[in-house]
Amino acid sequence: MPNSNRLLAIAIAIGIAALAGSGGLRAQAKASPEKKIYCWNEAGRKVCGDALPAEAANSERTEISARSGLRTGQVSRALSDSERSAAALAQEQARLLAEADAMQKRRDLAMVESYATEADLRRAYGERTELLDETLKASSLGVSNLRLSLLALLRQASDKELAGEHVPKPLANSIRDQHDELLRQQQILAAQRLDRAALDSDLQDALLRYRALKAPPGAAAAKPDAQQAAATSG
Repeated sequence: MPNSNRLLAIAIAIGIAALAGSGGLRAQAKASPEKKIYCWNEAGRKVCGDALPAEAANSERTEISARSGLRTGQVSRALSDSERSAAALAQEQARLLAEADAMQKRRDLAMVESYATEADLRRAYGERTELLDETLKASSLGVSNLRLSLLALLRQASDKELAGEHVPKPLANSIRDQHDELLRQQQILAAQRLDRAALDSDLQDALLRYRALKAPPGAAAAKPDAQQAAATSG
């Protein structure tokens, strides 16, 4: 009896060891990476292999399971330096556009919170318009005065030359400085006129956004439906 019990214990131990060994083999098999077949284009023809050569590492390729024969992945080719620069530029432009859009939304919300009615919004733009109009008048008057002053200096220089005299250096310097200042003020006036013209357009855009944000939630959807119904009845 003792011998039989001992033999039974040995048999159980051997069985447990065998099961543990088979489990370890299964774990190793599971951990081992699946073999792949790579297919890429080389000199205009398709090439496949179970190893990817170094010269094809940057090429577009398809990865296929060696066991099932099914495609498991697709790798795009590596971008060139110019393509990477273009992609980075496009990404930066998209980021800037997204930031500008987010900033515009914040401004719209602030506009709705700042102005209780459309009349308040128009009044605020009216104040800006009035201020800019006054600035334009002052700039126009300044340009006119500079032009008259420059004409007076040029007349003095012309009289000197007609009299056979040399134009004094201080007078010549004044003419040059006055001319440069006139050009600068004319550029400022032109920019102010553009700002004034843009202000009217900004007001119309602001009114459209204000009305859209102030409109009830179902108003935007109801309006196209009403237009469609009117077209159908007509």
